[in-house]
Amino acid sequence: MTIIRTLCASLALASLVPLTACDTGGSYRTTAERSTTLDSQAESTLRRFRETESGLKAYFDSAVGYAVFPEVSKGGIVVAGARGDGVLFEGGAATHYATLTAGSIGAQIGGQVFSEIIFFQTRTELEHFKMGAFELDAGASAVAVRKGATAAADYVRGVAVFVSGERGLMAEASVGGQRFDVRKINP
Repeated sequence: MTIIRTLCASLALASLVPLTACDTGGSYRTTAERSTTLDSQAESTLRRFRETESGLKAYFDSAVGYAVFPEVSKGGIVVAGARGDGVLFEGGAATHYATLTAGSIGAQIGGQVFSEIIFFQTRTELEHFKMGAFELDAGASAVAVRKGATAAADYVRGVAVFVSGERGLMAEASVGGQRFDVRKINP
């Protein structure tokens, strides 16, 4: 039994180390330069989502806020990790930056990169997110954004999640287990 535990621990470390060492936003000289780039990437991602699926307009119009993660990288073998930086919008204005991290264990192999938007239906869920107390549970799933995809989508416990632009191959595609570190944008 200890051999199996040692093997699992080794796989966990081997799959998570590359993700914790990577910086999905590229190398930046200053925090301001990084913020400007992330803001631009978030706006571009929003345009792409809106152009791909017109049904998202209802979510943009009714949500009290939404978090946009232009690039989430995920990968591993049995044990996987994910990371991405994003921007929280309230009333159409960027108010916070957020970092998404996730880890999972189970039947999975590969790697992928995707964009993600999380819509918050209620002020309560939005405030939980801003306080860093928000987590997508293991049963959470996302709707892949394609023409007509929003017809079958709905809020679940005050949250709706959409992903787009999946690149790579990962034999597991849940968004459950995501945690968020949220910080206010300096005025």
